[in-house]
Amino acid sequence: MASRINVAGFALFTVVFAVISSLAGAQSLAPAPAPTSDGTSIDQGIAYLLMVVALVLTYLIHPLDASSSLSFF
Repeated sequence: MASRINVAGFALFTVVFAVISSLAGAQSLAPAPAPTSDGTSIDQGIAYLLMVVALVLTYLIHPLDASSSLSFF
């Protein structure tokens, strides 16, 4: 009979301890702030776009300049 009381007491203690420990860890963490752009990534993207445009224009204009009979310099 005594062992049955000990087992029931241990089971009750385990359930109470599990409930209390789950409540103690139930605090929600504050959400991380949303990422903000300081403008440098936008500036870098515009710079890359302008470099690509300049490269394309260079390759488009160069064959026209090479085949032209006009001498600019």
